[in-house]
Amino acid sequence: MENSFIKRWEERPMGRLGEKRLFLLDMDGTIYLDEALFPGTLPFLKAVRARGGRYLFLTNNSSKSVDAYIAKLGRMGIEADREDFLTSVDALIADLAGRPPYRLCYAFGTRSFQSQLQAAGIPVTDRLEDGVDCLLIGFDTELTFQKLEDACILLNRGVDFIATNPDWVCPTWYGSAPDCGSVCEMLYRAAGRRPRVIGKPQPAMARLAMARAGFAPGQTLMAGDRLYTDIASGANAGVDTAFVLSGEGMREDLASSGIQPTWVFDDISALHRAWEGENG
Repeated sequence: MENSFIKRWEERPMGRLGEKRLFLLDMDGTIYLDEALFPGTLPFLKAVRARGGRYLFLTNNSSKSVDAYIAKLGRMGIEADREDFLTSVDALIADLAGRPPYRLCYAFGTRSFQSQLQAAGIPVTDRLEDGVDCLLIGFDTELTFQKLEDACILLNRGVDFIATNPDWVCPTWYGSAPDCGSVCEMLYRAAGRRPRVIGKPQPAMARLAMARAGFAPGQTLMAGDRLYTDIASGANAGVDTAFVLSGEGMREDLASSGIQPTWVFDDISALHRAWEGENG
C-alpha cells in the first residue's frame, strides 16, 4: 500500500511536522468540498486547539465575505469568528492601502466583492465610467458578458490590472468551475494584458497570518490542494507545506511541477495522523 504521505525537498532544511503549531489551511478542497465537510476536519481542528496551537483559514476565493464563510463553516459544525480568516480580498485591501490611491476602480466580481472593497474605503464602480484607472478582478460567480466587454475596453485603455488570485478552477461536487485565473486568461487572449496577482502564491497572506497569530515560520505549516497557489505561497513565505490530494491537485502533478511541497498527504486525516504520531 502506498504511504499516506511522502516527504519532499530533502535537500533543504526542514522542520519536524510535530513542531508545527500554526496551521494555515486552505478551505475548498482541503477541509471541505463544496458543502461537504471532510470527515477528518473536525478531529484535526480540535486536536490543534487541544495542543495549544492555532489555525487560520486562508482562501483565494474572493466571491464571498468572511461573514458568509463563518456562516458556511457554522453549518458544518465549525465555530469560527472573523479573526480565524484571511482572504485574498483582505490581501488586496492591504496592498491598495500601501500604494497611492486610485481615482476609481472597476470591481469585476460579485456584489460581495464590491461591498468589501467599498467598506474598506476603496472607490469602486461596476460600470464603465470616466475616471476609472484600475481594473480589480476576483472570482466572479455572477459573471456576465457585459463585465467581460467592459474589462476589455478598460484594458485597451491601459488601466492598471490587479487580480485577487490566479486559480484556474474552483472545485465543486460535480468537478470544477472556472475561477479567476481562467477568466484572466480569457481576457489576456482578448486584450493582451495579464494582471498583477495579490493572493496565493504571493507570500503576503501567509506573512499576515503569522504576524496576526504570533508564530514563527518554523512553527508554521501551510496546507492546501493546489501546488501553484497554496504550496507556492507557503514556500515563498519561508514555511513548510503540506499538499493534500482531496481537491484539485493530484499526485501525478508533482512530477511536472517546479513547485514541490514538504509533505504530501492523501487528505487532512492523514495529515492529522502524521502530526499526532510525531507528538506522541
